[in-house]
Amino acid sequence: MKTGQVKKARAKVDISLSKSPGHLFIISAPSGAGKSTLGRAMLDQFPDLLYSISYTTRSPRQGEQNGVDYYFITKDDFENGIACHRWAEWAEVHGNYYGTSADFLDKKLSAGKDILLDIDIQGTRQILTRYPDAITIFIMPPSLEILRQRLEARGTDSPANIAVRLDNARKEMAAKDMYRHIVINDRLPDATAEMINIFENYRS
Repeated sequence: MKTGQVKKARAKVDISLSKSPGHLFIISAPSGAGKSTLGRAMLDQFPDLLYSISYTTRSPRQGEQNGVDYYFITKDDFENGIACHRWAEWAEVHGNYYGTSADFLDKKLSAGKDILLDIDIQGTRQILTRYPDAITIFIMPPSLEILRQRLEARGTDSPANIAVRLDNARKEMAAKDMYRHIVINDRLPDATAEMINIFENYRS
């Protein structure tokens, strides 16, 4: 789930689902810290690792595919899901809903599958109420100045948007201690190796 001005929700807690044979790996990071790249590297390294695709009510962007990037559903369907506790975590971001399927997590974890979940700090807090044994990893940039340089180098954001992302990054980095593991993405090969080591230690 992307960082932004969010309307936070509290997930329904079911203690009976808090422990399961599979491992739930959660990665979070400020925008531009390399979370997507490192997440893809873990999926490549561990072919049996499942990726939890989020649901959203926003419209697909150019090139996005339903069931690959997101599951695109209507606002009514999403709100019905809120009412029947369909989401393990959810938030409203800039007028659009985003959420993670509790049914997908429960079924796959109970079957012994390991899952990778890419969500923000607010989503992680919600997930941990239901899955307190989740393995949380926060990916840090070496510094805010280097993060600024990376965001500028992408060429996709205006200076105003970059300022907002950096402000969000400061807030997110201040919450890093709620995560079990912190990986500093200074050099991508080193960060990738550290991530692989973390995953292997839990999956062995």
